[in-house]
Amino acid sequence: MSLRVAIQTDPLETAKVESNTTFALAEAAQKIGATLYEYQPQDLSYREGRITAFARPLKVQRVPGTPALFEDRVTIDLRTDIDVVLMRQDPPFDMAYITACHILELLKPETLVLNDPEHVRSGPEKLYPLLIPDFMPPTLISRDKAEIEAFRTDHQDVIVKPLYGFGGGDVFRVKPEDSNFGPLIDLFLGRTREPLIVQGFLPAVAEGDKRIILIDGEPVGGFNRVPLKGHARSNLAVGGTAEASELSEADLAICAAIGPDLKARGQVLVGIDVIGGLLTEVNNTSPTGVQQVRDFTGRDPAAMFWDVVQDKLANA
Repeated sequence: MSLRVAIQTDPLETAKVESNTTFALAEAAQKIGATLYEYQPQDLSYREGRITAFARPLKVQRVPGTPALFEDRVTIDLRTDIDVVLMRQDPPFDMAYITACHILELLKPETLVLNDPEHVRSGPEKLYPLLIPDFMPPTLISRDKAEIEAFRTDHQDVIVKPLYGFGGGDVFRVKPEDSNFGPLIDLFLGRTREPLIVQGFLPAVAEGDKRIILIDGEPVGGFNRVPLKGHARSNLAVGGTAEASELSEADLAICAAIGPDLKARGQVLVGIDVIGGLLTEVNNTSPTGVQQVRDFTGRDPAAMFWDVVQDKLANA
């Protein structure tokens, strides 16, 4: 019997076939004969112990502008009709996201959900690095304005960003002479009850912010994301450029430090962000970069991902 896969994701009609990781995962699954379904988070339901999704059967194709062909929606039982659920929608990591994690967590042990939603929920991307603080840049997580001001006094040049943002959104560099620091902090604190994350600026970002893909805790490869001139953000979603890059000894040391924990927590596909040998984020919600790693290194993280999945199912 073929593998039955349900992908909880943003609509695949908008996926770029040359770069989208969810598309690459679906394509690799299709190559090994999997039956695919796609649904959005709002299509997920719990009723009296039954967890269902109003999903679209699909086939993917590497055709720009038409990445997938869909059939009419059907209701699928994620416990009895599906072998693997991929939780691949983009954050924000808000209560809707956390609720979806709670619901999908109930599918254990009948259905494999990846990344394991229990540990996605308990390991947000900007907090996960706290497990290995020796590899982090100087970091403050707080809503206390006095603490934030003191941190800026100590480090002068800082990055301010929301704790649960994604894709480089609302990330600001504040230089020592910038008088907008106070109003910026007030703006952030007025928009949310969450703490902010403030980090010492790493000048090495001018040389690139490295994305490293790990599969089941093991590094597969990485690439550099170089920011536009005069910009502090290097995310591809905000204009950064991807270029080939080898993994350094510092990169491999970070992977060795965090890899066993990722594997133990069922975080099978993870992208970590490293600037100048320091870990800034652990992307385990909907990590990107699989196709770039394949293009730059010749190693296919999507195919490796499904090898791990099949091993897990065979040994369940």
